[in-house]
This record gives sequence, C-alpha cells and structure tokens, in this order.
Amino acid sequence: MNLFTDFGSRIKNVLEALDIVRENRSELDFSRISVESPRDASHGDVATNAAMVLAKPLGTNPRALADQIVAKLQEDPEVAGVSVAGPGFINVKLSVAYWQKLLAVMVAEGTAYGKSTVGAGRKVNVEYVSANPTGPMHVGHCRGAVVGDTLANLLEFAGYEVTKEYYINDAGSQIDTLARSAFLRYREALGEKIGEIPAGLYPGDYLVPVGEALVHEFGTSLRLMPEDKWMPLVKDRTIDAMMVMIREDLAALNVHHDVFFSERTLHADGAGRIRNAINDLTFKGHVYKGALPPPKGQLPEDWEDREQTLFRSTEVGDDIDRPLIKSDGSYTYFAADVAYFKDKFDRGFNEMIYVLGADHGGYVKRLEAVARAVSGGSSKLTVLLCQLVKLFRDGEPVKMSKRSGDFVTLRDVVEEVGRDSVRFMMIYRKSSEPLDFDFAKVTEQSKDNPVFYVQYAHARCMSVFRQAAEAFPDIDFATVDLAGAIEGNISDSNELQLVAKLAEYPRVIEAAALSQEPHRIAFYLYDLASAFHAHWNKGKDAHELRFVNDKNGELTVARLGLVRAVASVLKSGLSITGTAAPDEMR
Repeated sequence: MNLFTDFGSRIKNVLEALDIVRENRSELDFSRISVESPRDASHGDVATNAAMVLAKPLGTNPRALADQIVAKLQEDPEVAGVSVAGPGFINVKLSVAYWQKLLAVMVAEGTAYGKSTVGAGRKVNVEYVSANPTGPMHVGHCRGAVVGDTLANLLEFAGYEVTKEYYINDAGSQIDTLARSAFLRYREALGEKIGEIPAGLYPGDYLVPVGEALVHEFGTSLRLMPEDKWMPLVKDRTIDAMMVMIREDLAALNVHHDVFFSERTLHADGAGRIRNAINDLTFKGHVYKGALPPPKGQLPEDWEDREQTLFRSTEVGDDIDRPLIKSDGSYTYFAADVAYFKDKFDRGFNEMIYVLGADHGGYVKRLEAVARAVSGGSSKLTVLLCQLVKLFRDGEPVKMSKRSGDFVTLRDVVEEVGRDSVRFMMIYRKSSEPLDFDFAKVTEQSKDNPVFYVQYAHARCMSVFRQAAEAFPDIDFATVDLAGAIEGNISDSNELQLVAKLAEYPRVIEAAALSQEPHRIAFYLYDLASAFHAHWNKGKDAHELRFVNDKNGELTVARLGLVRAVASVLKSGLSITGTAAPDEMR
C-alpha cells in the first residue's frame, strides 16, 4: 500500500465529484497533480498542489478551488484535518486509524512492502563492470559493479524484468598483449630466467599460475611453436583463467551476472554479426562512404584521412559521424558496439542501461545515437557514469597492491573491510560525484559509519523480539498476530512519526527506480535507522515508550508489529543494496 498513491486516488475522486471539474473534465490534465510530504511536518502528513494546477484551466482562483476540495476531503473519515496554505497548497492531516491500518499492511506484507509495478514488466538490460579480462578486478571497477548491481536489484523490485549483463572485451590488441604476458610466465614456469617484465606487458603476479597451468597442459610443446600457432591456444586458456578470477572477485562482492557476453562472438564467422548490423543501418539510410575532417585535439585511433564507411550519427544526435569500416576493410571498435546493441535489441530489451566509468563520457552520445538508429527510436538507452574512488587510510592515500602490479585490487578492499562495508559505501553517494573511501571510517562502530548504523538498527529490532520472549515466555511471538494487535494500541505521536517514515519507502523505491539513482535507497535506510534509534533512545528516559512493556502484553505485541515493520523495510532495502541484515552485532 503506497500512502501517496492512495491519497492521489482520493484527491482525484474528490476532484471528479466537483461540478466545476465534471463540466470541464476533457480539458483538464491530472498528470501534473502531485501528492507529497509537506516540507514542514507540522503542516500535515500529505500535501497536494491540485488547486494550483487546475485553477487556471478552470478559470477560477486557486484558493477558491482549494476551499471546494477541502470541503470534500473533510468528509473522509480517515482525514483528521485539512488546511489551505500559501497560494493554494492543501495540507492533509491523517487520522490515527489510518496510520494504524497502514502499519498493519506493512506488517502483513513484510519484506514485500514497497514492491512496485511501476516497471510494468518492461525488459531492461543492465550492463556493468565489463572490464577487460586482463587481470583481477581493481577498485576502479568496484563502484560501477556495486552501482550496476544495486540498480538492477532496485529495478527488479520496482517491477521491471531485469537481465544483469557483463560484456567481455576479449577481442583486440590488449588480449594479444595478455597472451604474450602469459606466455612469458609459461617460459618462466619452464625454468627460464625472464628477468624484468618488458614494458607494455602485464607485470602482475596473477599470471604466474596461468603459466604454470600451461606447462601442466602442454609441457614444452608451446615453446617449439611459432607465435601464430601458440597464440590462439594461450589466448583461450588465459581469457578463461582471467574470467574465473573475475567471477570470483565479483562473487566476493556479492555481484552476480545473468549473462556474460563475449565480444569475440561478434567477430566469429568472418564477423558476420557486425556485418549484419552495418547492413541493417545501411538499409535504414544511416551509412555512407566518405572522409571525416580531422577532429580538434588528439586524433582518435580509428581516424583516417581517406574514404571510409561511416555511420551518419550526426542525424541521430551525435556530435560527429563515426567510422564503421576502415579503408583497409577492417571493422572499427565502434562497429562492434553497434552489433552488440543490435544483439540486445533483437533479444527484446525495451531499455538498455550501461554503467561505465567517468572516463567513458565520450561514449554517451555515440551510444545514444546507435540506439536511435538501430531501434528507430523505440528503445531507450541510458549511460550512467561513475566517478573515481580514492582510497585512504586515516586520511593517507593507500598504496598499490603487489599482486596486481600497479593498482589496488577489489579483493584487497573486500578482504580488509568486508563486503557489506564496501557495497553500502559505494552507493552512499551519488555515482556522478567523486567518492573518498577511508578504510578506518568504514570499519568504525558509530553513527558516522552508515553501514554499521543501518545494520545495527536491524540487529536492535531483532533484540527487541528476544527481550519480549524473555518478558513474556508464554507468548509465541513467531505465530502471534502482530498486525491484528496494532489497532487501538499504536497511537503515540513518536510511534506515528516512525510509521510515517516507513510510509515513505514505496515512494522512495519508485523515485529511485525511475531516476535510476540507487543511492537514494542508502540515504533512506540511514534516515530510517536514525528515526528508529531516536525512538529507542526516548524509551530509555520514558518507560511508557519502550517497545517491551512487561506489564502489558497486548501493547507489547502491537509495538512488536511496529518493530517488525521497521526490520522488514531495513532488510528489504539492505537486500536491494546487496548488504546483509544481521540479527546480532558484537
């Protein structure tokens, strides 16, 4: 049950009962009417701009229209009071009975409370991480992994049909370099002295086991082959080994994908899938032969001062046209991007979301142009850019990892501070803003550490049930009707404030999903935890506010319903973030 959707329907029903609205209904647009929480909680529980939105098309004064709406709302038995503020805002105070009914729904729905149908089952592909399989995941991949995974969880909770996808960049020159680096480790495993790793190759120790595995499988035979013979063998084994390592790194972060899409499949069979994608664009009039002027600044790798096959991307929103086929007949990197998008589109996705690092900002317009051209404007493509993460320990920059060679690995971070701390903190800031991650701060047990504060709130909820079991050993709280005990018992203003905070959750879910901003979930969970801790602390001073009243079992059961609702929303939100909801914390 969504408080704001419910009262949106009530406002609409009130409006359609007014003569002035019925007479002009065909000319009115209700879509701009909003039902929100007032900025000042003392003004009421919900507020609407209905009178201000409709007054002009109805040819009346906003406050006069507001007075008519107020008169109708006052007839609602679950409305405790209504007032008009400013130029025509309507503030509504809800009855205690309404809050009790809403809380009972929350308890009954448990962790399903807040689920939405706003996605309407639309198929969404969320592609994230998609790192080159040239080594272990580093901390630079971490933020995109968490943002993408949390967003996918959020969209699924909001009613979308979601596929989590990883695009394996296993084609191109960097993979040749990887194979040569692994072959060097193979020679080392055979007993050769390889000395310092040559510049341009990957120096990390993570390739040592790959070299040893190649010796185990091939013995010395690879050493006797020319490069064109050993290269494909070493490349396949090394990519497989890297992807095993990457999957393990991601699993340590509780990140799991539904699909791992190999770029090499686009180049297989004479790059038939790339050729088909270009043919499709050609048929739609988006491809031509021509030469591009040199771009300002540094020249990109795929620029040539001669005639090429070009994508007329400027006609679909891009800054410049893009090369698809070079003058020598080879395909550009961008051509593979076109084929990949077409593959997603052909798989039936209505919407594609790419979660990329901030250094990929130049890809946004070209990818959006591809989406418009391939789908004819019928699909939506969104690129979310994640800004850099800087690692600190007590304010000092963290040094690089020896294992990786030149960066801090994702596994290093997870093993030091724990998966939950990493995941929660990676979304505890908008992804478009830089993030400072301090190892010391994310492990301290205080209000200043958001993940501890939120998880501690859930653990406190569970401790209340243990306290109740001790106070009332004859009551089986696992089977008792918590929702049924709420009516007539939950009425204190402090309790109702907590219910009001819980009532925001469905709206937060929908807003976060529609705006594709998963950080909103983390912010809300922190606010809910703060409200719960504040109410807990009031109980220390005012015995009558404590959740467990050892002299009143019925009131205790009702208040346990409130605690259950808080715990369920915390667990639900933490699940979306991929973070655990512990029953105890020590």
